Amino acid sequence: MKLSTSTRQDGDVTIVDISGRIVFGAESAAVHAMVCDLLRKGHRKILLNLGGVDYIDGTGLGSLISAFTTVRKEGGELKLFNLTNKVTDVLHITKLYTVFDIMKDETEGVGSFGPSLEAEPETTAAAAA
Repeated sequence: MKLSTSTRQDGDVTIVDISGRIVFGAESAAVHAMVCDLLRKGHRKILLNLGGVDYIDGTGLGSLISAFTTVRKEGGELKLFNLTNKVTDVLHITKLYTVFDIMKDETEGVGSFGPSLEAEPETTAAAAA
């Protein structure tokens, strides 16, 4: 199955729905490129929905780790949710479940990011008034 992605917003959290296989070649490169593109557009809270991912190989894992590292270096957060059993098994076998923030569902994932930093100055200004 060919890899496909689509993005949507929930407040300031960007949710990326991914389906297909994240494997060596164009698929794994596409995941990292998509995350880098989101960062260039100012998205710093990224939540990857892996519910449609039916297979991930070592290169695909490397791509996720690279994306995670890139987001962190840019001051953002990247989290995963809705993992299939196959992806969960691979993350446990490789012990990478300790690296990623893994949420059970979208609601938990979106809520785990906390309030936007952009909202704080307005709150502070309102409190000072």
